[in-house]
Amino acid sequence: MTNDLRLLTRDLSQIAREAGAFIAQEARSFSRDAIEYKDFNNLVSYVDKEAEKLLVERLHRLLPEAGFITEEGTTGLDADRSGLNWIIDPLDGTANFIHKVPVYSVSVGLAQGSTPLAGVVFDINRDESFTAWQGGGAWCSTNGGTDEKIQVSPARSLQESMIATGFPYRFFDQIQKYLHILQLLMQKTHGMRRMGSAAIDLASVACGRFEAFYEFNLNSWDMAAGVLLVQEAGGIVTDFEGGNAYLFRGDIIAGCGMQPELLKLIDEHWRN
Repeated sequence: MTNDLRLLTRDLSQIAREAGAFIAQEARSFSRDAIEYKDFNNLVSYVDKEAEKLLVERLHRLLPEAGFITEEGTTGLDADRSGLNWIIDPLDGTANFIHKVPVYSVSVGLAQGSTPLAGVVFDINRDESFTAWQGGGAWCSTNGGTDEKIQVSPARSLQESMIATGFPYRFFDQIQKYLHILQLLMQKTHGMRRMGSAAIDLASVACGRFEAFYEFNLNSWDMAAGVLLVQEAGGIVTDFEGGNAYLFRGDIIAGCGMQPELLKLIDEHWRN
């Protein structure tokens, strides 16, 4: 099974690169006139939709028995969450793309129910492909070069850590708790960063650039690939209560050996 997943992940990486090449091409001439609004500050464009169609077509050929959970819903189908599914974010970081901030990615995970089996995060602007499959470790290749194995940071405490997070764009009733946790972490860490692509944040944890990433109100497509990267790179992934309901519940804390300390801080202030 591990070898089958390795071969599948190799093909998945190439498919993600194809979608990334399309996005990079469109970025050169993209106009803000093409923006659509799903909500007040939840943006989408034809680039997201066309990239998703490309991914769905290629992935269906690769694994016809798998269903799809996609951000833009281009398949028009409702997937059985307990089954085998491709979980796709064709352009993670759409707001960055629209504003020409060069931090956005293609994120594709394969999961059986809530258990990730394989995943790829392709950082389009850095031309970095992060890949992982269950039991096979986590890897990164740059400019299409040789894959190199990656590991999470060796840091063991918040005081040694730089932490990534995201800013909420909905459900603002939790904003005071979020800001309080952010305030505490500003004082206890090397620094906080908000990159604008959860998939890239998780890949950055997997390769040791960040010690941890946390966010709430994410969707499964934001993290399906990234959580497997962190786990296969030796990291720890939980929801805000220390459980494993993160994929479909939406709150996640992913990190290296200091993750339990971060979990304790978030759990204490999030519940109250």
